[in-house]
Amino acid sequence: MARGLDLAPPPLLLLLLLAVVTRFCVAQINCTCPTNKMTVCNSNGPGGVCQCRAIGSQVLIDCSTLTSKCLLLKARMSAQKTGRSLVKPSEHAILDNDGLYDPECDDKGRFKARQCNQTSVCWCVNSVGVRRTDKGDQSLRCDEVVRTHHILIELRHRPTDRAFNHSDLDSELRRLFQQRYKLHPSFLSAVRYEEPTIQIELRQNASQKGLRDVDIADAAYYFERDIKGESLFVGRRGLDLQVRGEPLHVERTLIYYLDEKPPQFSMKRLTAGLIAVIAVVAVALVAGVVVLVVTNRRKSGKYKKVELKELGEMRSEPSL
Repeated sequence: MARGLDLAPPPLLLLLLLAVVTRFCVAQINCTCPTNKMTVCNSNGPGGVCQCRAIGSQVLIDCSTLTSKCLLLKARMSAQKTGRSLVKPSEHAILDNDGLYDPECDDKGRFKARQCNQTSVCWCVNSVGVRRTDKGDQSLRCDEVVRTHHILIELRHRPTDRAFNHSDLDSELRRLFQQRYKLHPSFLSAVRYEEPTIQIELRQNASQKGLRDVDIADAAYYFERDIKGESLFVGRRGLDLQVRGEPLHVERTLIYYLDEKPPQFSMKRLTAGLIAVIAVVAVALVAGVVVLVVTNRRKSGKYKKVELKELGEMRSEPSL
């Protein structure tokens, strides 16, 4: 009598099938971009590999490093337009006078030299995306993206019982930029401290930056968002920075950018406040000149009076 066909799969096949299903499910759950929460990720790529694309631009993101500032700003604008806010909105999005705008990025995620923000008004920007010329119409030419090679981050911490040790502070900040922001140690040139002000200097020329090196502009932007409690890292809200167990609470952040070429602003760039300062200085200079003239005249008057008095005395003396 013929034996019936055994349709039950072998135990080894069951184990392999279970492993594939488990791996797929885990990949679906863990498919996130740890360095950029402004992304949409899925495991529908070849071999079930997790792929993440930036919101707004749909550019494929390398989640092993920092995302460029241009793509982050574009994602932020797109998130606000659609009502999806993965990063807490802030009025301090960019530390220049133009605020947050929707940038144009090239195929590598870098700022294009000319930005128009989908309007007829255009301007030129540096590699950080900050305007470096006056605004004009669409005939404005921006021949190149001028690189920002020096960034000065100035922090002011809350009052403490005693000042932080400069050496400990220096070590902690260098460790932070190297481990968290993956910035090569050679690009953090100095940490200065004079309570309560901390200055962090980042320097990186175009010739120094390798293909895999993090740009100082991106590291500074990630640091800025962390300090303001708007972290771009998945699962984090802000930065818990401590120096020898003592928390470092920052209450003010300013970032200054120095380009390889000077900016090209006209006098129209002057703000009302700056004009007022110039006016005050001019008035002070005029007042100083007036005081100097009056003082000189008074001194000259005294000398003339003395000379006349002496001449009169000489005339009144009897001749011998």
